Amino acid sequence: MGACIILWLNNNHSGESNTSDRSFQIGNLSPSANGWGGPVSYAEAVENAAPAVVNIYTRTQLKRRRHPLLDDPLFRHFFNNSDLPQQERMQSALGSGVIISPEGYILTNNHVIEGADEILVLLQDGREAQATLVGTDPESDLAVLRITLNDLTSIKVGDPVNAHIGDVVLAIGNPFGVGQTVTQGIISATGRYGLGINTYENYIQTDAAINPGNSGGALIDAHGNLLGINTAILDKTGFSVGIGFAIPADTAVKVMQDLVSYGQVVRGWLGIEAQQMTPELAQSFKLSAPTGVIITAIYKNSPAFQAGLQPGDIILRMNNVTVSDGRLSMMQVAQGRPGDEIEIEVLRNGQKVTLNGVLGVKPPAKS
Repeated sequence: MGACIILWLNNNHSGESNTSDRSFQIGNLSPSANGWGGPVSYAEAVENAAPAVVNIYTRTQLKRRRHPLLDDPLFRHFFNNSDLPQQERMQSALGSGVIISPEGYILTNNHVIEGADEILVLLQDGREAQATLVGTDPESDLAVLRITLNDLTSIKVGDPVNAHIGDVVLAIGNPFGVGQTVTQGIISATGRYGLGINTYENYIQTDAAINPGNSGGALIDAHGNLLGINTAILDKTGFSVGIGFAIPADTAVKVMQDLVSYGQVVRGWLGIEAQQMTPELAQSFKLSAPTGVIITAIYKNSPAFQAGLQPGDIILRMNNVTVSDGRLSMMQVAQGRPGDEIEIEVLRNGQKVTLNGVLGVKPPAKS
């Protein structure tokens, strides 16, 4: 049964209207009443951005483990199949990507193409192409592909630095392989880090639905400009619950430029190991607040070593920015370039000391 709403507007038995007896008034609820001029459709934004969002299909060749029985001498004697070849099978996966330049460079997530033997890109207009892998950066979970097709539509990169909580955003991708799909939401938070997803974290959080297959797709603003690369969701079931994360577009484009130019991402490096300040440690060091990080170790001949930093120093500020969190400070250093000068204020034996250094290049990890 449908709901029934009764408005008692008049209780005059004579049938004459008596507006003075009304207990409320119905106002003008039209959108123009309060000057609101919000969009009734985001079709133009989607039209601008969607041609640059691609579906990515990968195939990985896996070798099945050889059964131990095949190497048993008795089994081989009776069945004479010691030379059976190792069986192989193909594993398929899917994701999304974004065309960043007309030259065919595509940004996606590293986990979308990791270990793939074959990468196929399907465009919105129905064309497809084999993609070559330009480079990967597992520490940010980004990868760059390239395809060689004519008349490619690239996306316009927006300004995530000036994005605000509450801004309308759209997520475009290929969830569950159903085909290109658009979902809508808002920016829920910016600068999210400490999630343990990647080494370098600085995410845009959104409630626009992001599902398996959306990884590597575009998070755009209401005008169709790229704000981020959709990367992860916060849910153990693997389905969207309104908490998704995207890598900011400026960070992603910088990674792409480095991979194209140098074959690797060039990040600033200080060469320290540090411990987060806790309220208990702050009290022992007679600090008014638990800010800063404690240097626990310094790499030999690193930029920190050359600058005169010492284990036990408490880093309070870097380039006039207060150090409030160790992981955030690591991000700030990594966003710099080798050769950039850095000013570091530390607390040493109860005295503030200002040191100057030059960022270096992180040495390759030893195998």
